[in-house]
Amino acid sequence: MVETRLDTARIRAARRVIDPVFLDTPLYRCEALGAELGCAVSVKLETANPVRSFKGRGTELVASGLAEHGPRAAVCASAGNLGQALAWSGRGRGIDVTVVASRFASATKLERIRALGARLELVDGDFDMARERAVAIARHDGIRLVEDSLDLETCEGAATIGLELVDGVDGAPAFDAVLIALGGGAMATGVGHVVKELAPHAEVLCVQPLGAPAMTRSWHERRVVTTESTDTIADGVAGRCPIPEVLDDLLLVADDAVLVREESITAGMRMLLDHAGLVVEPSAALGVAAILEDRDRFAGRHVVTIVCGSNVDVAAYHRWVGAAYRRGS
Repeated sequence: MVETRLDTARIRAARRVIDPVFLDTPLYRCEALGAELGCAVSVKLETANPVRSFKGRGTELVASGLAEHGPRAAVCASAGNLGQALAWSGRGRGIDVTVVASRFASATKLERIRALGARLELVDGDFDMARERAVAIARHDGIRLVEDSLDLETCEGAATIGLELVDGVDGAPAFDAVLIALGGGAMATGVGHVVKELAPHAEVLCVQPLGAPAMTRSWHERRVVTTESTDTIADGVAGRCPIPEVLDDLLLVADDAVLVREESITAGMRMLLDHAGLVVEPSAALGVAAILEDRDRFAGRHVVTIVCGSNVDVAAYHRWVGAAYRRGS
């Protein structure tokens, strides 16, 4: 039994609360991608839903609890995906949602938050500054502060991905390792908890950009390590200040945490387009980037990579993927 803050029975019960549109997402062997990477690669696709990321699994639990017990208002800090998901889940349950984000966040994500009916407040700083402002709003207005990765709903919602991996789809064979994008830690701790409890043979590998290494450094040093800044296109995982409780969970469920270069991230995005037909945001390509940087580690193994989001600015995507093509030519 993995002694994290999470509970497998609650995670199973969460499937009865989460809108089915977020559940049982595609899991399939991508032979073309595997041939290029030198290992068997299965893709867990978390983008085919109304908010185009895995975050709706957690916000469904948050919004359901608020609708039942109140308050009927919430605020969160977001790089974009959590804000969209909370706005979507809150709108369907009559919850007033405020999202605080950096004004430098993806314009595509910010526009979608507004379109989903949330109040959007922008700050002149990064995600961690947005989080500070969200805390202040919650205290002043007496509303629910939704903190991604700290709040168990966000972790246990994401953990339902792990249940689907372990159960498999259409008889998919067992996997040797799962590659998980690491930011605040909700998906890594959630999926990691389930995998370590139900499929302990499988390796749980977390991947973070070299330009946003705080959680990975914290995992290796077994203590919270903060950074003064971040520098990565993978905005969805670009935090500076790890949450101690989340790190404690991550230390129990992760077998390793690795950092990857920006050029590997864009190369991974290009490979997912070329060999899987998938347009993804940078965070979703971290798993492929990790294989690219350490092919020998994964050679001959069956690896699952979680494609966690596809909310990407079109112009930026073309710029990044085009640059990857030029480097590869």
